[in-house]
Amino acid sequence: MIVIGYNGFTDGAETFGRLYGATGIDRHSILGHDAAAALFVDGELVAAVEEERLNREKKTSDFPVNSVRWCLETAGKSLEDVDFFAFPWAFSPELTADMIGDISGAGLTVEQKFDRLRRFGELYTGLVSKEAILADLRRRTGLDIPADKLVLVPHHLAHLMCGHYLAGGEDTAFLISDGRAERLSSIMGEVRDGRIQVFENTVVGVTHSLALLFGEITRYLGFMPNNDEYKVMGLAGFTGPRSDNPLLKHVVELQENGRYALALANEPSGTRAYYGLLDELYGVREGEREELDFRIRLARDAQEMIEVVTAHQLGALQARTDLRRLVFEGGLALNCVNNTKLLEESGFTDIQVSFGASDPGVAIGAAAFVNGVQRRPRRTPATPYLGPSYDDDAITAALREQAEHVEWTELDPADLARETAKLLSEKTVIGWFQGRTEYGPRALGNRSILANPGFPDIKDIINTRVKHREPFRPFAPVVLEHEAPKVFEMGKKSSSPYMTFVFPVRPEHQEAIPGACHVDGTSRVQTITDESNPLLAELLRTFTELTGVPCLLNTSFNVAGEPIVNSPADAIQCFLGTEIDHLVLGRFLVGKRAPQR
Repeated sequence: MIVIGYNGFTDGAETFGRLYGATGIDRHSILGHDAAAALFVDGELVAAVEEERLNREKKTSDFPVNSVRWCLETAGKSLEDVDFFAFPWAFSPELTADMIGDISGAGLTVEQKFDRLRRFGELYTGLVSKEAILADLRRRTGLDIPADKLVLVPHHLAHLMCGHYLAGGEDTAFLISDGRAERLSSIMGEVRDGRIQVFENTVVGVTHSLALLFGEITRYLGFMPNNDEYKVMGLAGFTGPRSDNPLLKHVVELQENGRYALALANEPSGTRAYYGLLDELYGVREGEREELDFRIRLARDAQEMIEVVTAHQLGALQARTDLRRLVFEGGLALNCVNNTKLLEESGFTDIQVSFGASDPGVAIGAAAFVNGVQRRPRRTPATPYLGPSYDDDAITAALREQAEHVEWTELDPADLARETAKLLSEKTVIGWFQGRTEYGPRALGNRSILANPGFPDIKDIINTRVKHREPFRPFAPVVLEHEAPKVFEMGKKSSSPYMTFVFPVRPEHQEAIPGACHVDGTSRVQTITDESNPLLAELLRTFTELTGVPCLLNTSFNVAGEPIVNSPADAIQCFLGTEIDHLVLGRFLVGKRAPQR
């Protein structure tokens, strides 16, 4: 069976901009963001790529026509070969009727109710109904399929099945916490013997979405919601928790069965209503919201709120299930600081957070659900390296296009790791482009910027001269899996392959890797093995032999506001537009030509 899972709408950005004002700083606060496609053949994931890597539009919500075509071409399949198209949004007629009832029963004026119903009606008929999704598929691919070949998968189940499939398909408890699905923001339950059970008395509605509130705090502090939440998480590390957190006193209320309620959930203005409440609670005015000290203070409180509420959820889940393995997915699962605390302070023996935990993963999860993979274990090891790769001919063609600006040396593959390690032993920044493009929001060693974390100022160099981003932003270390416990306090984890957990750096190593150590003494760690990424593992071993430094600094190969590079041309353009010192492009070592006089 051949199944394509995909996410994205041709008119999504225009529709949400027109109906809900999702433009400018709010342009990612829409359905369909992180558009992508994933291909399953006979129950196995063989290809997946995010549309932004191909159309070069960050977090694009467009119909992923390029991604669908690439997935099929790389597997030697055509659109006509596809048995099912799986889409990770399911606004069924029954659910839609319930949502209409929610609006009608809300504490709003008659005029406000009619306004919401009008906008929701346009959204449903023009974008999210099955008829609209079929029409969009036909419009962008030219393929006219019968309705039963398009399977609409509830958004949270798509998140769940992405995590469950990539974690190996074993029985597991689960927590899914997202900005929003169709009507809910969070669900918990079990996958046992291939059967999914949602614990209905634990679900949280979208009006009480913790992730949306965190996004609104992100916006309040001057950052972009549904994009910059990790900046708030990073700022929180600059100070310790306070005994008096006004968000826990006045904004969120913990309830029975792991549920919770937000103070202004029923306000007509939605999450924007929190601006006035936050000003009052913190005694600030509009012009003071983006001052660094205040950002740090509110970020710490918001982070603690996330930790307290999700720990409350896990406590209820743990009391309900005897399973001691947890899959955590959804946008809130990208809060890697929280992930580690949840694992260490709960009774679960392991928590798995996938490389597709946020919305890139729902294309994988929707297809996995249609394949019924919850009823059988995954047959092949999980890998994030699912996107396009480029051979020597494609690389040399891209280099020749820029021959006026770059020069290159062809390296023997046997010498590639050693020559790169020699460069990294100095205070240099290297663009590293190898193999297939990673899937998800993290660069995991194939489209990465690498550097030596032994230099205390290397973080500042990359932030200012290469990434063009805020100086407080930390970087992640990549380390051989068997070496990780020697350098980091890994707790219950034996591996962290996707940068989804944070660990304290052991005191004896903090001076050795200052460039990869956050202000609070922690690092967002990526572990690798010879099986998961043999070339990067070889580079790490060689680098450590040369320098004695046990890890490399790894950040995404892009600049702020742009997608991670995908093609050789993308990599060369980023290399030339930044102060990256060297580019290792496949087996070619690339440098910049001196300007002609």
